[in-house]
Amino acid sequence: MQTLPADAIWFTAPRTVTVRRETAPPPAAGEVRVAAIASLISHGTERLVYRGEVDPALPLDLPTLSGSFAFPIKYGYAIAGRVIDIGPGVDGLAIGDAVAALHPHQSVFTLPAHLVKRLPANLDPALGGFYANVETALTICHDAAPRLGETVAILGQGVVGLLVTQLLLRAGARVIAIDPDPYRRALAERFGAITLSHADPAAIAELTGGRGVDIAIEVSGAPAALQPAIEMVAVEGLVVVASWYGQKPVTLTLGGHFHRGRVTVRSSQVGRLAPETLPRWDYARRTATVLELLPQLRLAELVSHRFPITQAAAAYALLDQAPPGMVQVMVEYG
Repeated sequence: MQTLPADAIWFTAPRTVTVRRETAPPPAAGEVRVAAIASLISHGTERLVYRGEVDPALPLDLPTLSGSFAFPIKYGYAIAGRVIDIGPGVDGLAIGDAVAALHPHQSVFTLPAHLVKRLPANLDPALGGFYANVETALTICHDAAPRLGETVAILGQGVVGLLVTQLLLRAGARVIAIDPDPYRRALAERFGAITLSHADPAAIAELTGGRGVDIAIEVSGAPAALQPAIEMVAVEGLVVVASWYGQKPVTLTLGGHFHRGRVTVRSSQVGRLAPETLPRWDYARRTATVLELLPQLRLAELVSHRFPITQAAAAYALLDQAPPGMVQVMVEYG
């Protein structure tokens, strides 16, 4: 087997994108080589990295990433493709298998076989990049853990917010989806949610009989959304913070409802499992559940924009502008 050329997206400075020519070596023992079909840009985390809004000293948290947050950096973690070469000692994968990986945007790449997930046969492989976001959304749902019949407000209907909306509706929760973008609200309504354009206290009170919501999930990426999330939950309510704010400061007023209402604020991060689920759940069970869910969820409707890798700079410029109607930006590899 020979080394193959590959194109990879790098951030070389804040708001500066370059497509670099790299190589993908033949797979060694325990490795596979994958030809990408499509990858998804993370509208929350990647936008922070693209803008240079991440602590430059923060360590990278995936073995497939390269560089540093001080730039340059090769970033991304939602890519799907087909296995084209297999190294010695790899079981359970065959050439031609559609797989998902937590790998940056790159046309051909080689990585350890245990870092790829074989996709279900009944899933469009171009949608396999949603594996990472569905894994995140499932973790958020486990951290929120609503009881049947409870009302959950989800602040932000980007990709992760819309996935959480779909999952919680399947679990029997009553969902109030909050987002200023009418296109995103229309998607949430199509999935079965009640929608609001903003966190309107009067509307929340009317929808909950004056109690407030049982759980609020903040997944908008906007620090300013956390205070309304705290204010809208009922006494002894739960606020799940699923956004990563990077270095953006958060200012809160905690002397009123938060204090007297005994409100709990909890972080949700996909790197850990909800402790209440242990030992019944482990990472293998979560992976199997995500793979089972992928063909059942309405994923194609979330892709609003598609760009070839050669137009990566335009894709990130669009992401930076966040125009109305943008949900998921996909990078395609011809």
